[in-house]
Amino acid sequence: MVRMATAQTFLLAIGTKKGLWLATSQDRQEWSFTGPHFLMAEIPSIGIDTREGRTRIMVGVSSPHWGPTVAHSDDLGATWTEPEHGAIRFPEDTGAALERVWQIYPDAESRPGVVWAGAEPISVWKSTDGGEHFELNRGLWDHPHRSEWGAGYGGAAAHSIVVHPGGDTVHVAMSTGGVYRSLDGGTSWEARNKGISAYFMPDPNPEFGQCVHKIAADAVVDGRLYAQNHHGVYRTDNNAESWDSIAEGLPADFGFVMLAHPRRAGTAWVVPLKADGERIPPGGQLAVHRTDDAGDTWTRLDAGLPDKEYNSVLRDAASVDTAEPAGVYFGTRGGTVYASADEGGTFTEVATHLPDVLCVRAAVVAGA
Repeated sequence: MVRMATAQTFLLAIGTKKGLWLATSQDRQEWSFTGPHFLMAEIPSIGIDTREGRTRIMVGVSSPHWGPTVAHSDDLGATWTEPEHGAIRFPEDTGAALERVWQIYPDAESRPGVVWAGAEPISVWKSTDGGEHFELNRGLWDHPHRSEWGAGYGGAAAHSIVVHPGGDTVHVAMSTGGVYRSLDGGTSWEARNKGISAYFMPDPNPEFGQCVHKIAADAVVDGRLYAQNHHGVYRTDNNAESWDSIAEGLPADFGFVMLAHPRRAGTAWVVPLKADGERIPPGGQLAVHRTDDAGDTWTRLDAGLPDKEYNSVLRDAASVDTAEPAGVYFGTRGGTVYASADEGGTFTEVATHLPDVLCVRAAVVAGA
């Protein structure tokens, strides 16, 4: 019997200041687009859920008229569904109202209905029905540090959620509060920022208050995570008990992006920016930097990128897919999106003249 190869499609979702664009490709070179979806609404967060053979696209939508919510589509954007009373609603006793959904994170294959969300005001939410309804994580909301968490330049955001495949260990990063860890699936939380600098504070090494921009987990080495900070690039090999700098060899230690390889240990990508007051690629030369040894060394990757580019790349405006080799994608605040089918070796321009790119997500989905 001859077994036919299963067709696969590459899906690229691009959230901007004024709507969502969806693109599909068979080879990661030529792309077909639909959109804009949700025109005139901000799309700061996207989650693509491919568990159990489905393709569900979930988007955080921030409309100036209707307010923020989470909508989802199971047909590649042909139709969208939003719960009548909103997917995320603060309980009345909190006295809070949702301002923006910053992160949508589908959990492990073994927990197919579970989806996490990070929001503003700083909060974490959990869904058990595939992202249709979310419940506030009270452990983090009631944390004694919460009154001292401040807003970063973009707002008070729980912007990074990393869940261990086992489910008990959860890491959250926020601006500005730093990294918090739960060892009991989100019931209780502790700050875990030892070694991450907060140079802008009276005590540059506080327990919490760091402006961590993004975290990502190594796919192979248990307990290893990477962090891009407001000045500083770090790694932990002990589940965030302590962090060590891995910024040596980069042209700048500022930036927003932190990506980890979906299968290979030690491989991660950052997009360095010249820091405070400028926030542009160093020298106006946009480049991705990749490490293959967990931050001991870095390789500059700029083939196919423009000679001059003065727009920055935001923390969630970058993504990797799960193909072999892995694809790397990112968009700029100037509305251009780039894709690499060889882990950053070469990039091609796949979209341009879009509104300010806020979020990019990529996935490999079944079907042609």
